[in-house]
Amino acid sequence: MIIYLASPYTNGDIAQNIKKVIGYADRLFEMGHTPFIPHLAFLWHLISPKPVSFWYAYDLIWLSFCDALLRLPGESIGADKEVQFAKDNCIPVYYSVGELDEQN
Repeated sequence: MIIYLASPYTNGDIAQNIKKVIGYADRLFEMGHTPFIPHLAFLWHLISPKPVSFWYAYDLIWLSFCDALLRLPGESIGADKEVQFAKDNCIPVYYSVGELDEQN
């Protein structure tokens, strides 16, 4: 499955948040999934900054192509919006890798 990783980005240290989500992506890939990491747009934003509204809209476009969303721990307005979008569009939402593994 193509799995969208929703987790904190700006809440806390951005570099640590990106490192954490990449760790989850590695685990999902080892399980046979294709993770989508919206945090990797960080470099694009460094080179060509955009308002947060651009990134929220951009991420939802990508989410609409995913088979599921994995909501990782931590406070995040953006991740919470992504969860709501997934639910509104019948995209399954998981809250742990274990839960995802049990369902598939």
